[in-house]
Amino acid sequence: MLAQSARKITGRADQIFSALETNPMFEILPITIRIALDAGALMMLRDSADRTIVATARVHGLRLLTSDQRIIDSKLVSVID
Repeated sequence: MLAQSARKITGRADQIFSALETNPMFEILPITIRIALDAGALMMLRDSADRTIVATARVHGLRLLTSDQRIIDSKLVSVID
């Protein structure tokens, strides 16, 4: 979606994901049942993608790097802002 939008991301989605998948600095985490259940409970965040990202960080005990003020203000997850 980002590659097709007006944002400054160039390249085909499959190329972008392939580059991320082979980069040892990144780990693509699957959406598990625990993450899906947690995301479904985070109704204070309107955006379903935000809920999924926050739930993934929570389930894996990760700090989330974000500038999204709604996520920061929610205090649902530890953030690096």
